[in-house]
Amino acid sequence: MVDAAGIPPDTKDWTWVLDRPCRECGYDASLVAPTDLPDRLHDNTRSWYDVLDRSDAAVRPAAATWSPLEYACHVRDVHRVFAERIALMLAEGDPTFPNWDQDRTAVERDYLAQPPEQVVVELVEAAADVAAAYAGVGEAQWRRTGRRSDGSSFTIASLGRYHLHDVVHHLHDVGADPVALTVAAYDRYAAGYVAGTVAMPATVHRDLTDFAARVGVAGRVLEVGSGPGRDAVALEAAGLVVHRTDVTPAFVELLRAQGYDAAVLDPATGDLGGPWDGVWSSAALHHVPRAELRVVLRRLREATRPGGVLYASVKEGDGEGWSTHGKVAAPRWFVRWREEPLRQVLVDAGWTVEEVRRTTTDEDWLDVFAVAGGTAG
Repeated sequence: MVDAAGIPPDTKDWTWVLDRPCRECGYDASLVAPTDLPDRLHDNTRSWYDVLDRSDAAVRPAAATWSPLEYACHVRDVHRVFAERIALMLAEGDPTFPNWDQDRTAVERDYLAQPPEQVVVELVEAAADVAAAYAGVGEAQWRRTGRRSDGSSFTIASLGRYHLHDVVHHLHDVGADPVALTVAAYDRYAAGYVAGTVAMPATVHRDLTDFAARVGVAGRVLEVGSGPGRDAVALEAAGLVVHRTDVTPAFVELLRAQGYDAAVLDPATGDLGGPWDGVWSSAALHHVPRAELRVVLRRLREATRPGGVLYASVKEGDGEGWSTHGKVAAPRWFVRWREEPLRQVLVDAGWTVEEVRRTTTDEDWLDVFAVAGGTAG
């Protein structure tokens, strides 16, 4: 059956995402604390600005697939419906939610004809309202229950995790790739980021000095994530030869304008060259999706001579998601790591971990020193 808008109704039961990660969008409900919901919803909402700013936002990629505009309208209405359900669960004991036919709503409200500039305002307002509703839930109230008309039962906590998956998944549906949006954010705010990172933190200077000593004078180093170029200058001052690379074109253009030989490089797919005596990647690899980091580290291992040195720093913590923390106003995607899982990924990729340091600046970090083995694992 196809509805009047030409879109097949979604009849899938997505409650399974509460029990296991979604392979399509990467969402893992087990990593989301109920108290994280307000921030995660706000971060998700920021990404819809870029989606609705597209020139083709109202264009369907296929006859039976919603356009980005229609998905945005749906996300707005999802926020509204879940705000109503939270209020009902707080007011009544184990209520049954009124049935909501999302496909009929899309047709009746003519999603495709709604002005994108209006939709983005309404989406932001709806997200703010439901985020405030979650923020107001007391510790004991997270266990209050409610159920859908099909009998599926939720607590407020599980309903929130289910809700978050819905809107995260729809960013995936419209091709809002976390890495691409992160690169776009750096691209847009590159000049401001450079201005805000002139001073090198003492912990980075310490690690850089140790790295240079481990690599040795005149060692050839691949820098992954050169950004403003501050670290490369210090590495060269320490006697190393540095190849500057970044996945963000604006950073590379700024480096070239200063007379440096820099290249746009995605370490997951690009030509890494080599063999290198060392790889320096400060505050860059935490933008790599968790499932892809092993591939990136293996490629870096293959581009490094046996015994070559890797330095990488990533944010410490659990989960992943959007953040506007720091010197870039647009949302960027960060993957946080704990020491043992990070060690395992490195070992699997063929590195021998020599040291993991914990440092704290404005956030907690894991600073890794590893050595390339004879063959990748």
